[in-house]
Amino acid sequence: MIRKTVYKYISIGGICLGFAACSVPAVVSKTENSNTPAAYNSQQDSTNSAQVKWKEYFTDPYLNALIDTALQHNQELNITWQEIEITRNEIQARKGEYLPFVGLRAGAGVDKKARYTNLGALEKNIEIDKDKEMPEPLPDYLVSAYATWELDIWHKLRNAKKAAVTRYLSTVEGRNFIVTNLVAEIANSYYELLALDNQLDIVQQNIAIQTNALEIVKLQKEATRVTELAVRRFEAEVMKTSSMQYDIQQQITETENRINFLLGRFPQPIARSKQGLDNVAPAAVNAGLPSQLLANRPDVKQAELDLAAARLDIKVAKAQFYPSLGISANFGWQAFNPSYLVKTPESILYSLTGDLVAPLVNRAGIKATYINANAKQVQAAYNYERTILNAYVEVANQLAKIGNLEKSYNLKSKQVAALTESINISNDLFKSARADYMEVLLTQRDALESKFELVETKKQQMNAMVNIYQALGGGWK
Repeated sequence: MIRKTVYKYISIGGICLGFAACSVPAVVSKTENSNTPAAYNSQQDSTNSAQVKWKEYFTDPYLNALIDTALQHNQELNITWQEIEITRNEIQARKGEYLPFVGLRAGAGVDKKARYTNLGALEKNIEIDKDKEMPEPLPDYLVSAYATWELDIWHKLRNAKKAAVTRYLSTVEGRNFIVTNLVAEIANSYYELLALDNQLDIVQQNIAIQTNALEIVKLQKEATRVTELAVRRFEAEVMKTSSMQYDIQQQITETENRINFLLGRFPQPIARSKQGLDNVAPAAVNAGLPSQLLANRPDVKQAELDLAAARLDIKVAKAQFYPSLGISANFGWQAFNPSYLVKTPESILYSLTGDLVAPLVNRAGIKATYINANAKQVQAAYNYERTILNAYVEVANQLAKIGNLEKSYNLKSKQVAALTESINISNDLFKSARADYMEVLLTQRDALESKFELVETKKQQMNAMVNIYQALGGGWK
């Protein structure tokens, strides 16, 4: 009769555990789309500039020295290194969860039972040795080893460890992405600095031209060929151009300090090339194939790893619905007198327990965790697709920009040459009274603006060269 009752409760328990394991809520997952167009344009060439190391892509030794310093001392990059260490330690923590946990225990205490209770009355009547009663109060000394182990029958713990490994790899790719951005930001700031140097030279040259023209106007006034108005207009133009150099010098200071900040150091002069931006030619760029973005872009690889980790999180959350099997063991010595601890086997204690546990009633929290894990996987899939799309758009935009800037630069170069020549023509015409002073002023002003625009276009060309390298995934190797 007793045996039948035991079997009955075991059967009921098994049915309950089976019911708990089988009633997993259904969710809708998403499969990511990682397809890319066959090519950026009609040409299909697998040669990719992203494979070139930044020390070879940038040929300016001053720029390379700045980048090298930043990669060692930039604070944001060093903070990211610590984040990588944190995720690496998380791997060890997850790994330890599915290994047996073994510990040592030692303790001492005292216990006094009330006499008129079952335990108190029992202790009063127990004799340890002849003519020796149970001591009162009762001391207790314990030395033992214990172990607990959850058998990972559903790979819940192993999947959690794999998710930690994947997130560690994701942080590494995140660090690589920061490196690409850092290299690009320093390069763009460096070329901006060269452009400001060029603009400052242009302003100073224009001041000399305008000052010379002012002297001519003064001579013309003495000869009564122009009025005082012409002299004042030329003086105002010289003052206006002279004030521009201080605005440019302020921009140079701010740009140098921005570079110093990226290098992790206090403000100081930035060593740079003296040949000017005019003599710098953009490097040739090979875009390769769009499918290469999946392997070259760190942010794309990071999004892919985050998606893989999210899928593992679903498996971990799903395993919470299934029964878990735990084993615990204990072995040691226990006695009310320290001298009795060495008396074996009387003082020896041991235990071995197995637990099979599954959620049955309060499963709302587990269900919410499982549904949230699935929702995060869907988010990660969309984020992966968006990252690929963004990478392709960035490359396509920069390729178009490179072509358009090249055409624009060629036309602006011709414009500058024409306006530079027109300055001499207008001066000659003014000396012979065949042109008034306003024509001279406007010609000089147009020439200055066109030279500024030409420098700005060259800077944009260099920035496009940097940005396409970054968009292709170069700079972190």
